[in-house]
Amino acid sequence: MKKNIDKYKLPKHLAIIMDGNGRWAEKKGLKRILGHTNGVDSVKEIVEEVLNLGIPYLTLYAFSTDNWNRPKKEIGTLMNLLIKSLRSEFEKLLENNIRLNAIGDISALPKSVQNEINHVSEKTKNNTKLVLTIALSYGAREELENAIKNILREVKNNTISMEKVDQSIINKHLYTRNLPDVDLLIRTSGEKRISNFLLWQIAYAELYFTKVYWPDFRKKELHNALFNYQNRERRFGKTSKQINI
Repeated sequence: MKKNIDKYKLPKHLAIIMDGNGRWAEKKGLKRILGHTNGVDSVKEIVEEVLNLGIPYLTLYAFSTDNWNRPKKEIGTLMNLLIKSLRSEFEKLLENNIRLNAIGDISALPKSVQNEINHVSEKTKNNTKLVLTIALSYGAREELENAIKNILREVKNNTISMEKVDQSIINKHLYTRNLPDVDLLIRTSGEKRISNFLLWQIAYAELYFTKVYWPDFRKKELHNALFNYQNRERRFGKTSKQINI
């Protein structure tokens, strides 16, 4: 049965943990890098569909701080694939009014990757239809740790008083300071955990887990997730009666 997506009940901010590239390849008897290559095709299709639907914010978990523990050869291949993708998709970002945003410890990435990210981010900074955020060398605990240290530094320097520190101040010190909270978080591959991703920002997000590996996650799977989201009741601590008044 065809699922009809209500464009008036879409998440404002969609986040995705793109998991399962390596396992997808291994199950097919292929090298892990081919899983990542096919995963790029999924990224392209999902970004295109998110754009078509009118969802204004999409955040993709591409490389975590823990991923640095992977074999050096695989990391090098991933970094080269990232550079290649940024270069090949640059014109499409401009044509489709997409702004590229990168969050995480970007300084830990190879200089060549940093340069490419900075170039594309600068050239697309005024685009307004979709903010595409890529989480690279990202860890939510590290993000919160950095925010706390920076706030404490400002308190120490009398830039801000302790009494003024609230949730809005904390938000301003996060990597995602210019993004709204996540409404829907999708994780592919069958794993049911958050893996240190946007812990603060998903406080009231709806969570959707699918067994589909990321290279097979395409438009149809995205629609399944959105349809599921639209059939949930988001109460934010209130009762059903209160939100239906």
